Amino acid sequence: MNNIIKVNIKNKIYEYPIGTDLEKVYMDLSDHYTNQVVAAKVDNNIRELSYKLANDCNIEFLDLTSDDGIRIYIRGLSFLFIRACREIFPHCHVSIGHSLGNGLYCEVHGDFSLTPRQVKRIEYKMHEIVELDEPFERTRVSIEEAKDIFNKMEFYDKIDVIKYRPESYFTLYKCGWMFDYLYGYMVPSTGYLKNFKLKFYLPGVVIQYPTKQSPDSVPEFIDQPKLFRVFNESEKWSSRMEVENATQLNAAIEMGKSGDIIRICEAQHEKSIAHIADDIANQRDGIRIVLIAGPSSSGKTTFAQRLKVQMMVNGLKPISISIDNYFLDRKDVPYNEEGYQDMESIDAIDIELFNEHLTRLIQGQEVEIPYFNFENGAREYRGDKINITEDQPIIIEGIHGLNEKLTAMIPKRNKYKIYISALTQLNLDNHNRIPTTDTRIIRRIVRDHLFRGTSIEETFNMWPGVRKGEEKYIFPFQEQADIMFNSALIYELAVLKPYVLPLLGQIKKDSSYYIEANRLKKFMKYFVPLDPNDIPNNSILREFIGGSCFRV
Repeated sequence: MNNIIKVNIKNKIYEYPIGTDLEKVYMDLSDHYTNQVVAAKVDNNIRELSYKLANDCNIEFLDLTSDDGIRIYIRGLSFLFIRACREIFPHCHVSIGHSLGNGLYCEVHGDFSLTPRQVKRIEYKMHEIVELDEPFERTRVSIEEAKDIFNKMEFYDKIDVIKYRPESYFTLYKCGWMFDYLYGYMVPSTGYLKNFKLKFYLPGVVIQYPTKQSPDSVPEFIDQPKLFRVFNESEKWSSRMEVENATQLNAAIEMGKSGDIIRICEAQHEKSIAHIADDIANQRDGIRIVLIAGPSSSGKTTFAQRLKVQMMVNGLKPISISIDNYFLDRKDVPYNEEGYQDMESIDAIDIELFNEHLTRLIQGQEVEIPYFNFENGAREYRGDKINITEDQPIIIEGIHGLNEKLTAMIPKRNKYKIYISALTQLNLDNHNRIPTTDTRIIRRIVRDHLFRGTSIEETFNMWPGVRKGEEKYIFPFQEQADIMFNSALIYELAVLKPYVLPLLGQIKKDSSYYIEANRLKKFMKYFVPLDPNDIPNNSILREFIGGSCFRV
């Protein structure tokens, strides 16, 4: 019997005995990898480095320059952080929160208040555990065993979420004395987690870690106080609603309270939009331009329409201008350092003409707005002439709205900048957050399928480029906003589940997007589906599932 298998790595064949683990293969080839490897793809399935090879296969090692590699590293750091906190404060409860300033914001709750000195103790303890190089041991247990273990660990919120797991077993990880599960793959041992910092950030702490752009070092912390405040307010509001995680939402749906939750969430959105409109109206003598920017699938279009209605309630008569009509002719768009024309770049816009038109409009002059013909890539004039009065603010929606360069000729006192994003406040449990990016990609998959004739494969294919544009043109300017609006709705994943699961199921195992589709499927299964009938027709969610009263 042949006990040798062949593995294909970067189009080169290597031979190993059956039962060889991935870590051994990686160690043999480690000189070929400049960044730390944390896991691997084996025949298009993510496998931990402890995985033992049984058949001929293709292997692609995952390092910290990949999305999956970064997720695994952060997951390991989260486990390490929770354990260190529990060793210093034995009965504390740790909440893994949201991304903040190139890091992950967390809170530690107990009969104490977190201080900078205590954060230093936690960081020192984490480094101690890293030096021990203790393994993350994966084990499968029955549901009843999992409940018993979580009860002993005092992870009571996890006991509740198990109820919604369709499988009859539960996968746990043990590191030292602690068991936990962070809904994904782990590094082999704590020794892989050497690179991190902790930063005290009242009232919690930020775990800082390497990024895809800086895989071998921890980048400088970037403070985002406005973003933090919005997250904090959203979490407090969720707490008052008693819907802080998937389990509490599911329970409310099962008890027939979903209609109330929908109405309260929508009323909260409307109240926030009305507040923004009031703020603009109170400065009507100064504000002439309202700029709205945010990442893909944030609901900018519906938000702009609802804001317009609320501004009209205040006696204003806003008009909208599309930045798209001010694109340079395609032949004039400059090339970037990668050698292609980037239509998302602010340099693709005729900023001089745009500012000239804005200044003339604000001073009461008539302007002929251009029309950009996307078919031939050229600007045209079709007689679309407008002028405005003092009670007509100009609403401008676009990715560059927060960049001062876009409206450089307009004084800041005449501008009101709004940042909008779906800043998800709902977690699966205390240790497992739902990234805002996941909510947005799910929204986009559904919308693209229903209204844009775009397959899920095409949406996945576009998404990295979309994310790259956001990182370059939107996120660096978000703190320049006068106000931030959170478009996330506590109930939305329960509504989106029946729409997105069949689409995710279309991704074949040999697809390059199979791993991502499978990851999204795994966490969506924990939500009880919610009928959308109670959702009002002006809801931001209607932009993605249909039935909106606005043209979106």
